[in-house]
Amino acid sequence: MLLHTHIHIRRRQIRSQLVRTAIILCTVLTLLPLLYILAYIIRRGIGVMHLSFFLQLPKPVGESGGGIANALVGSLLIVGMATLMAVPVGISSALYLSEHPKGKLAGIIRICLEVLTGIPSIVVGIVAYYWLVRPMGSFSALSGSVALAIMMLPIMIRSAEETLKRFPLHLREASLALGVPYYKTILKVLLPCSLSGVVSGIMLSIARVIGETAPLLFTAFGNPYLTANIFHPMHSLPLLIYNYAISPYENWHQLAWGAAMVLLVWILLLNVLTRIMIRKWSVQY
Repeated sequence: MLLHTHIHIRRRQIRSQLVRTAIILCTVLTLLPLLYILAYIIRRGIGVMHLSFFLQLPKPVGESGGGIANALVGSLLIVGMATLMAVPVGISSALYLSEHPKGKLAGIIRICLEVLTGIPSIVVGIVAYYWLVRPMGSFSALSGSVALAIMMLPIMIRSAEETLKRFPLHLREASLALGVPYYKTILKVLLPCSLSGVVSGIMLSIARVIGETAPLLFTAFGNPYLTANIFHPMHSLPLLIYNYAISPYENWHQLAWGAAMVLLVWILLLNVLTRIMIRKWSVQY
């Protein structure tokens, strides 16, 4: 009997080890393409990493050197405006969905979010083109920000809603029982305690759209000069990478690899910051 039990336990241990080995192998196989892409971009882009690369404008065709200052400023402005547009709408929608999860309007919002999640980014760019570019008569950074803001909403709303739904009901009831108005309960109790999930949703949505090219082709369009006018065409890192990568000039190819490395670092930093915020700001109920 003891021998039979020992054999059974040994078989279970062997199966567990085989499953663990298979999981580790699958994880390694999944990470290998990512590590290869990271290493290849860093190897190709590290050669142009110097101060002038970040401070200078692109040089004309035939001249060596130049930088991506216009694309850096453009990306910051376009993504920054998109965030300012998306955050109030996203957080308000998440609050409504968490407070009234079974309402008719909540169902309509969820259906819209599901549809919006599956819409290709280029379609969003075309819609923004017909909404803003054609009526304004010009490409602009503002229209590009609107397109990116629309794409940010699904991730932001879902992340914030899941966090807000986990908020304990007794804390809300305690605040209301003390005579605190409903809106102050939301602003002073609910949102601060759910800050980690709300902010992480914002950061993830920024990381989602910061590398988008297709919507900006129809909206911001690009600009070889440095400008801060949101009603004029404006360059960005994804547009610069796309335009320079398909060009026949080797110098532009080098700038494209450098810009790709900068964009990669931005996305990695945003994801790392998101992880840190979740760990540091999470509230234990």
